Amino acid sequence: MNFLNKLVPQVALEVQQLSKSAIHTSAVCCRVQSGRYRITTKRDRPLTYEMANPPHFIGHRKSWNSWNTSTLKDSLRPSQTAIEDLFIRKFVTGTWHALVSSEIIIKRQHNTIRIAALIRQAISPRKMYFLIGYTEELLSSWMQCPVTLELQTVADKKDVVFKYI
Repeated sequence: MNFLNKLVPQVALEVQQLSKSAIHTSAVCCRVQSGRYRITTKRDRPLTYEMANPPHFIGHRKSWNSWNTSTLKDSLRPSQTAIEDLFIRKFVTGTWHALVSSEIIIKRQHNTIRIAALIRQAISPRKMYFLIGYTEELLSSWMQCPVTLELQTVADKKDVVFKYI
């Protein structure tokens, strides 16, 4: 009986010491790496304005790439909206192959989806108008709501470059 009384406090002390050594705390801003681009040795990687600003500047110098209210508390479909946004980005990038020069911004207002992007002027206006109608029509039927493309054209992909790293 005397042996058990000595053993229990010793085990409790060892567990307490182990739990203290297993917890690691550091400052939040210690090593923030995600969403940043590495500097290349030749400094030849082009970055747009959106890419050049780190993630902690969202809401200050840069904007969100998806504008919706589905991520608010008690919203109805946050995961479906995220998957739809991913699908829209993949579809637009594939349809406008090698023409999209910037990030694709998706804005949802009520039951309308607006898609904004910068497109290179590498194809004829006739093909561009066809692709606009094709993209809007297919996405409208798949998403079951009106979809509008808000495109701006740039002469060259280098016109979008903000800086090189």
